[in-house]
Amino acid sequence: MTVSNPSPLTSDADWWRSAVVYQVYVRSFADSNGDGIGDLRGIQERLPYLRDLGVDALWLTPFYTSPMVDGGYDVADYRDVDPMFGTLGDFEAMITDAHALGLRIIVDIVPNHTSDRHPWFQAALAAAPGSAERERYLFADGKGADGEQPPNDWESIFGGPAWTRVPDGQWYLHLFDPAQPDLNWRHPGVRAEFEDVLRFWLDRGVDGFRIDVAHGMIKAAGLPDVGFNSMTTGRRQSELLGKGRLPYFDQDEVHDIYRAWRPILDSYPGGRMAVAEAWAETPQRLARYIGPDELHQAFSFDFLDATWSADSFRKVIDTALAESTIVGAPTTWVLSNHDRQRHVTRYGDGPVGLRRARAAALLMLALPGCAYLYQGEELGLPEVLDLPDELRQDPAFLRTGESRDGCRVPIPWSGELAPYGFGPAGSELSWLPAPATWRALSVAAQTGVPDSTLELYRAALGIRHTHPALAGTDGITWQETGPGLLAFSRSTDGTVLTCVVNTGDSPVRIDGYGVPLVASETLTEQDGGHLLPVDAAVWFERR
Repeated sequence: MTVSNPSPLTSDADWWRSAVVYQVYVRSFADSNGDGIGDLRGIQERLPYLRDLGVDALWLTPFYTSPMVDGGYDVADYRDVDPMFGTLGDFEAMITDAHALGLRIIVDIVPNHTSDRHPWFQAALAAAPGSAERERYLFADGKGADGEQPPNDWESIFGGPAWTRVPDGQWYLHLFDPAQPDLNWRHPGVRAEFEDVLRFWLDRGVDGFRIDVAHGMIKAAGLPDVGFNSMTTGRRQSELLGKGRLPYFDQDEVHDIYRAWRPILDSYPGGRMAVAEAWAETPQRLARYIGPDELHQAFSFDFLDATWSADSFRKVIDTALAESTIVGAPTTWVLSNHDRQRHVTRYGDGPVGLRRARAAALLMLALPGCAYLYQGEELGLPEVLDLPDELRQDPAFLRTGESRDGCRVPIPWSGELAPYGFGPAGSELSWLPAPATWRALSVAAQTGVPDSTLELYRAALGIRHTHPALAGTDGITWQETGPGLLAFSRSTDGTVLTCVVNTGDSPVRIDGYGVPLVASETLTEQDGGHLLPVDAAVWFERR
C-alpha cells in the first residue's frame, strides 16, 4: 500500500541549506507509556517544546524493527517500527503533527549492513556457499589449509576481527558487530531494495535521510588486506578505519549509488534531502559526495574535533567553508552526536566545560550553513561517565572497553528525582540512569531562567531565524583580533552581526562592533566597550 502524506512545507525547497536540525536519539528522548524507553508517541507529545526551542527539523535515530544489539543500527525490517518504539501508525501521526507545527523530519537509513535477524541473512545462513541468498552479503572462504583463518586482515570498527565463521566453514564480513553483517552493494537486488525503502518513507512524508556509514557500502574488489598486524594498536586501527581511504571505505563506486538515489529524492516535492555520515582521506574526496547529482550535505566532523582554541576553530572553519565552495553546498556544523562524548565534557567538564560549550554554541549558530544539535545539548548536559558496566549496552564496550552509552542517557524534563519526567507521571523506569545532578539541568528547571543554557539556545535560535545578517549561506569576514580571540562578521544591506569568542586566559575589552544581542556569559561595560569574560562568546549588531 502506498501512503501519500506529502509535507505541507513545500514553499522552500532549499530549507536544508540553513536549517537547524535537532537530533533525537529516540530511545532516550521521551517515554509515553512508562516502560523506561523513549518512543514515537513521546516525541509527538514533545513536539511543541522543539518548535518553541526554534529548530527547523528533527533527525530521528533508527526506530525500525531491530534486536537492538547496536541501538537500532542493526535493522531487521526497514519498513516497520519496532514495537518498543510504537507502530507505523504512531510514526504517521507524529510526522503529521510535526509538519503542522512547521517541523520537518529526517530519518536514519542504515544501508551498509543489516541485522543478523534480517530475513535475507537468515536465508543466507540456511543456504549453501555460492547460493543466490549469500550473494546479497559478503561471504568468503577462509585462508589456511582448512579455511580456518579469516579471508583477510580487516578489523571491526568495534574492535576484533571483521569476520565471523559460520558452521559450513565460510566467513561473513561485518565492519561493526557480528550481529551486523555487511551487504554486498554490487548486487542489483540490494540496490533495488534500498531504492524501494527510500520511496516507502518518502511516501509517508519524511523530508530527508541521514545516511549511516555513507562511505562504506562498496568494498574494494578482491577484498585485499589492509596491512594490520600485531603491532597495530587499537587506537591506530581506529584512526585508519575512521578516516583512511581503506579497501572498505570511500571507494569510487559508492558514488554510483547516490547518483541513483538523487533522482528519487528530487521526484518528491518540498526539498527532500540526504546528509551523509562520511569520512574521506581529503576534503576533495569528501566533496565528491555532495552535488546536484548526489547528496545534499555531508557532516563536517572536523568542527566537532576542534580543540578549544581560536586557532583550531579558525582553521577548521576556513577549511569547511572552502569545501562548501567547491561543491556549492552549505557546510553542516555539529558539536555532539550519539556516537561522541558530549562537548561539555570534551571541553573540560564541570563549570569550565559548560562555559566553553555555551560559547561554542553561539560560535556554531552564527556560522553560515546548517547546524545539527544533539538532544540535551541545549540543557548543557555533560557525559555520564560513571554508568555501571552491567548497564552499558554499546556493543563496542565488551570489545574495546569504550562506550557511547554516556551520551545516550535519557534527557531530564522535570522533577526532583530520576528519571526527571522522562516518562508519564509516576513512572520510575529509565533504560539508563540519570545522575542526581541533572535535576538542576531539566527543561522545567531552566525554563524562564535568564542565564540558563536552555534560554541561551532559545534566544540564539530566535535571533538566527530573524536576523537579516544570518539569513542565507554567504561567507564570513574575519576580524583582526588579539591572541585567544576569534571574531567574524556576517552582513547584509548595511546590517552587520559579529560573533566574538574569547578562548584566551583573561577577559578582553571588546569595542567597535555595535550593540550586544546575546552573550554566553554576563558582559561588563568598560570604557565605552564591553568586557568579554574568559571562555565566553557574544553576538554584536551594528546597523
